[in-house]
Amino acid sequence: MAGDKPISPFWSPGRHLDRRPFLRARGAITGATRGFFAEQGFVEVETSVLQVSPGNETHLHAPRTEIMRPDGSRVPRYLRTSPEFACKKLLAAGESRIFEFARVFRDRERGDLHLPEFTMLEWYRAGAPYDAIMADCVVVIAHAAQATGIGTFSFRGRSADPFAEPELLTVGGAFERFAGIDLLATIPGGKGDRAALAAAAAGKVRVAEDDTWSDIFSKILVEHVEPRLGQGRLTILFEYPSPEAALARVKAGDPRVAERFEVYACGVELANGFGELTDADEQRRRFTEEMAEKQRRYGEAYPLDEDFLAAVAEMPEASGVALGFDRLVMLASGAARVDQVVWTPPANETLSET
Repeated sequence: MAGDKPISPFWSPGRHLDRRPFLRARGAITGATRGFFAEQGFVEVETSVLQVSPGNETHLHAPRTEIMRPDGSRVPRYLRTSPEFACKKLLAAGESRIFEFARVFRDRERGDLHLPEFTMLEWYRAGAPYDAIMADCVVVIAHAAQATGIGTFSFRGRSADPFAEPELLTVGGAFERFAGIDLLATIPGGKGDRAALAAAAAGKVRVAEDDTWSDIFSKILVEHVEPRLGQGRLTILFEYPSPEAALARVKAGDPRVAERFEVYACGVELANGFGELTDADEQRRRFTEEMAEKQRRYGEAYPLDEDFLAAVAEMPEASGVALGFDRLVMLASGAARVDQVVWTPPANETLSET
């Protein structure tokens, strides 16, 4: 834009001085978070970044590399999009309460809320229902606010009290309230009826001919639902439709929804949690479908981690969640962008500021 001026490197003393309060806040939040997990009897783990499979979700993309074995042969590896596969292997091994500040990587992501390399705070409770993990999220977020002394989270003109009792809202209820759509009526028998959802979404979002049920769902969620969440207080959006179950188990007694939830503040998604699926055959089926769709859309697919699928079959009942730690620090420190709260932002980018 005319009138823009280049931003100096993050390591220039002047720019670093501007960012330093946010970085000090990050340290305080990290300490408070570790304190909470220690009180709860959790073990902090460190899992490997290089993985056979980075994850098997259609729209998540991972950097690819390769390693050279001692005999000179090369094998492909991926930088993980989440520590989930490794953490669940540890649950299968017998760990019952674990957490990790994990460095994770995602291609095709950059913006005020996205970085190609970021920190994900992930934790698991064996033998616990997923509402216990929801409760953890509320406490972790409040601890972050206490650590910085902030009273209100703010982002893009929206605000939320991190200490107020959160709003609990089902996905079906949110679609009815904010989009006027009976979402569950489009999931007969737990399968998404694309034609039914397309008809319900007519005039609300643009539906392309090759949009799947999940595509239409995502458009409605992004355009009509997410901007309304976390207003005034946190929102816990739960009972995701079963076609969007990912690695969550389907709710007992209602095949239309799964034990999946997300936490929002100021319209910003902070956390994504599951009552974990322990049916390896079902997990394989979902992954296979996701990778077929990824191949169709992007011309690539990631391998399945057979070791992970074997571990799923041995896992205890458990619940877990992934929380975007940089986003939490951003809100709790009063920063405007996530790159202000990481010690070394992405290098060699062309940035400008007015």
